[in-house]
Amino acid sequence: MADNRKDREANKTIDDLIVDIERRIKLFQEGIDENAQAYEIAELLEEVRELNKERYIELLKSFPEDLKADVLSELSKNAQEDALEAIDAKELADIIEEMDTDDAADIVQQIEELDESKAKKVLNEIDEAESKVIRALISYDEDEAGAYMQTELFKAHIDETIGESIKRLKELKNREELDNAYHVFIVDNKNRFLGMMPMEDLVLQGPNEVYRNVLEKEGALTVTVKPNDPIDKVIELAGNYNMNVIPVVDNWGILLGRITADDIYDLMEKQATDQIYGMAGVQEESEESENIIKAGKTRAFWLGVNLITAIAASVVIGLFDSTIQSIVALAVLMPIVASMGGNAGTQSLTVTVRQLALGDIDPTEAKQVIKKEVLLSLGNGLVYAVVMGLIAYFWFNMPMLGVVIGLSMIINLFFAGFFGALIPLVLKGLGIDPAVGSSVLLTTVTDVVGFFSFLGLATLILL
Repeated sequence: MADNRKDREANKTIDDLIVDIERRIKLFQEGIDENAQAYEIAELLEEVRELNKERYIELLKSFPEDLKADVLSELSKNAQEDALEAIDAKELADIIEEMDTDDAADIVQQIEELDESKAKKVLNEIDEAESKVIRALISYDEDEAGAYMQTELFKAHIDETIGESIKRLKELKNREELDNAYHVFIVDNKNRFLGMMPMEDLVLQGPNEVYRNVLEKEGALTVTVKPNDPIDKVIELAGNYNMNVIPVVDNWGILLGRITADDIYDLMEKQATDQIYGMAGVQEESEESENIIKAGKTRAFWLGVNLITAIAASVVIGLFDSTIQSIVALAVLMPIVASMGGNAGTQSLTVTVRQLALGDIDPTEAKQVIKKEVLLSLGNGLVYAVVMGLIAYFWFNMPMLGVVIGLSMIINLFFAGFFGALIPLVLKGLGIDPAVGSSVLLTTVTDVVGFFSFLGLATLILL
């Protein structure tokens, strides 16, 4: 009885969601803010999926092909996988043909991860010319610019008039062959890229004005990337030049495509997410997976590494067990030394990793970065050494104990700043993501140095 009531409540919720979905489908078909409608429909579908996966698939399949393509692009990875497994190759091919090439390549790559033979069938069903483009895009590694390239763009010949190009643009839009045309890419007879201009700048020019004259008078943005460039370069250029679209050219300057704002923002978000997860010793792919075992394995690895480092710190403490037994106050103060060193090191580590990610640090500037972080940590170490020294003196009425903890704090914060900057720089030099594992290595340094310096000085000075 209770189960039946729960089912009725779930069905009512799904029915309410479907009403909202149908309303937004109508707005989409009327051409009212299509991108926003597709996003909202995808969000509503995600809610349906949580309640009933079969109903979710049925609804998605019932959409018109163009809406289906837009919605599928907006769904989360797990929701996409459910759909890609449930929809047959022929229907998937029809959906993919409605997508921009960059989104189409992403979907095909995802199908390939799930079922390689199905991906081949999908590519065989797609128009030959488009299939060739998609195959080229999925051949790039995920950390290369070409993997995020879209081949659809609006280009104009340098000797063409603005009026002629606008007429072509209208035809492309009417045939729905081009979307998001906010820039014009100017090329020569050999399709070599000469510059990019915002569409809004064309409003200020007459229809009979030739692009060559506009370029000579106004100039144009010529910043580009090559398809094999690292994706970090795309993010760096987008930030440095305030660009929301970046042209992609080959080694001869031939225009191949563009990387659009939505992908640039996604890449920036992914980079920030990777850094946050990396600092914690987890992976985005594992954490977003619905497979708990997969996520658990990733976390377990770094917890294991952390256990080894904790044992190393404990071994150091064990070397001075007689000292701790003689002066119990040392056991009370030990965590303070390690904690201050750990926090100071994390500050240096975080700043260095972020600057490396943004491209603000050149390999030739490594010494300056380390020097800066050491001076900052050492300066703070001197201040808090005095503060903690006085606290230890008044707390335990032992003047030399204050000296010991003060000196130890200076030593530990010095090494915290040094290794907080050095570790990510070394990892970067070795081709390893500096965000991954840096914090675990740093914790080892600050704990071992902190305990060894504090207990070692106590043994020499107090006993």
